[in-house]
Formats: sequence, C-alpha cells, structure tokens
Amino acid sequence: MKKLNGIKLKHRKNTENSSTVVFPLPQKVRIPMSMTMGAPCQPLVKVGDEVKVGQKIGDSDVPFSAPVHSGVSGKVVALTDYRNAMGAVCKMVEIETDGQQTISDEVKPPVVTDKESFVKAVRESGACGLGGAGFPTHIKLNPKADIDTLIINAAECEPYITADYREMMENPQDIINGINMVKSQLGIKCAKLAIESNKPEAIKNFTEMAENDDTIDIITLPSSYPQGAEKVIIYNSTGRIVNEGTLPADAGVIVMNVSTVAFLYRYMQTGMPLVTRRLTIDGNAVGEPKNVSAIIGTSFRELLEFCKTDIDSVKKLIAGGPMMGMSVPDIDMPVVKTSNALLAFNHYDERKTSNCIRCGRCVRVCPLGLMPADIDRAYKIRNIDELKQLKVMLCMNCGSCTYVCPANRKLAETNQLAKALIPRK
Repeated sequence: MKKLNGIKLKHRKNTENSSTVVFPLPQKVRIPMSMTMGAPCQPLVKVGDEVKVGQKIGDSDVPFSAPVHSGVSGKVVALTDYRNAMGAVCKMVEIETDGQQTISDEVKPPVVTDKESFVKAVRESGACGLGGAGFPTHIKLNPKADIDTLIINAAECEPYITADYREMMENPQDIINGINMVKSQLGIKCAKLAIESNKPEAIKNFTEMAENDDTIDIITLPSSYPQGAEKVIIYNSTGRIVNEGTLPADAGVIVMNVSTVAFLYRYMQTGMPLVTRRLTIDGNAVGEPKNVSAIIGTSFRELLEFCKTDIDSVKKLIAGGPMMGMSVPDIDMPVVKTSNALLAFNHYDERKTSNCIRCGRCVRVCPLGLMPADIDRAYKIRNIDELKQLKVMLCMNCGSCTYVCPANRKLAETNQLAKALIPRK
C-alpha cells in the first residue's frame, strides 16, 4: 500500500501524563448557540429563567444541527450576540450559577429500541465530533450508504494536544463499550481503533482489551502529521480512497473520534448530554500545563489563570492545535464543544513572506498530492477552472504546505480562500 506524504513534527506532548483535573464551577457561563458545523440553534430560554444541569437551552428545526444544553444550574441573565473566531455570529445565553448544580428532570437514559431511536438519542445528546471538526454525530451515524467498517480516530496527531490520549488512559472501557454499542446499533461488522505509534501504552492496553474480540482491530499509525485527517486515516487503516466529491460513507466507512464514542456510551447510560469538555492547556506562557475538564461556557481567561498563566505575557492564543487551530481574538471567549486545546505563547513571530522559489516542498509533503504553489498562483488570478483542475476542494487544511515553505508563503490560508471561490452544487 502506497505511503501517504506528511511531515515530522516535534510532538511536545507535555501533558500526556497529566491526569484530567476538574475545573471548579465558574460564577457565570456564556454558552453560544452555534458550536458545531451544523445550523445555529435558537435559545429556548429567556432572561430571568431558572435552568438546571442538562437542560436543553437551544435547538433548531434544521436536521443538520445539534441541540445545546446547560452545564450549570442558575439564572439566565442575558441573551447576547456572539462572534466566534471565524467571524460567524450567533446568539449566546449567559447564566449566573447558583452553586447547587441541580440536575434537570430531562436527564435520564434514552430508550433505544432500534437504529432510528438510537440516532434520535444521539442527536438529543448534543454530540458532535470532539476531535475539533464538530460534525454533528447523528448525521454521521445515519448515512444512506451501506457501512461495513467503523474507524475510531485516536491519532491525535497535532503537537501539544493530549485530551484524547487522557480519554484513552482514563476511560478505556467506555471506549470499547462505545465501539461495540455503535457497531451493534448500526449493524457494522468491523471496527478499527487507529492510534499513532507515539502512544505505546495506549496501544498495549487496547490490544490486550480487544485480544478476544475479532471484530475490533487495533491499528498502529505512523507517527507523522496529519495521521488524524479523515481521508488519511481511512487510507492507512483500510487502503480505501475517498474520492473528490464523495464522503467516507461512500467508501463503506464511518470515522468517529475516540472521545466522541466514549461520551456516547456514557450518555446512553446516564442521559447526561454534552455539557463538559476536556481540553489541553499548554504553551510556553502557561505556568502549569494541564488537561482540564471544564463546563462548556467557561471563559478561556479563567482556564489560563487556573493553570498559573501570566495573562499579560500572552502574545498569541490558539484554540486547538498549532497546525489547524484558530487564533483567539478575545481571551474571554468561552469553551465550546469543539475546544480540545488552548495554547498560550509569550511571543508571536510574523514571518516575512517572499516569492515562491519553485522548490516543490509543498507538493512533496501534501498527503493528498495537491500542488499548493500552483493553487496559490491560480487563486491570485481567480482562475476557477484551473482551481478545479488542481482539485483544491480536496484540501483538508492540515497546514503542512505552509509549515515547510522556505518562502514563508501562507499556502494553507490561500487554499481555503480558493475553495470559497468554487461554486457549491
């Protein structure tokens, strides 16, 4: 099987042995009504309402969406507009906590009798891809195509981030139970738990746990970036290729994040929806890097202070990993469902860009064999036909091309701008 391209990065997994610490209950949470790739929700509460833990506070009639729940009990004090790191605006519910953490009557294990009720329960949980992409999980688990393979993405290939690794080390049985649950409900014959080779203890543990189960294979992935990208992990786990314009389901595969499948198992047992998030707090401005479990809506500022960060020294703040994360414009932005890391750095180096020297490094490292330098040129002259021929829509925004470019060209950024020029069918 042909080896896909990629790059070697320093792992910097400083918190891999840092057990998850529960962040104390904040005095206030600010919960956006849009935290996934789906349609934004509308608030189901108004100012002055009392809410409880696990209560649904936002929903949408659009199928491609996931409801929003409160992780605290308290009083709604404001409904405001919220602008996320990408500039999109949605409503946000602000809740002052009462310190009681009273559980809502809505929180009870769902009744699941068939695939339809299972998918409905998954939607009610508010689940989305917890690896960072945020695709609504109930949509992924209800494909039109026939599925024969479930891939659990445990690569966690970006530097610094160890949130998924701590899930594997702290809740391994939830992961195995979740895999078996999804296989059973969807009638999938085979599951593959794909883990990067830089996590030997997790590989050893799961190999032993699945030793007598011939429906779960433990796949050891190369320790190179971007192993966790969907098309890459499908190819390296099954040899199957997801062609341009098609979905993993068209190749008979569903890919789920390892933390997502563990959460779903716990939800089916307890009925507690997605109201907390484990994220890695790291970077050279952080005094005590940690893996923290925080209630969704907690501010980034509070998490950084909890990890002994000198806020005044922070010059660069990234939500997510250093390769695919988003620059944070406001330190008081809240934790959302897709927050898997918060990286704070005490310096910011803006590299000077120069002309392309046609070295071909960007082509050699692209895992999908694209030609970023040519895409960059075609974008600058707005040649849509050429962009289509260069298959720009295949770009997964892994950032490898930008990382290796000796001219410091922002190729990954250009790729995303170029994709926006292509008319959607």
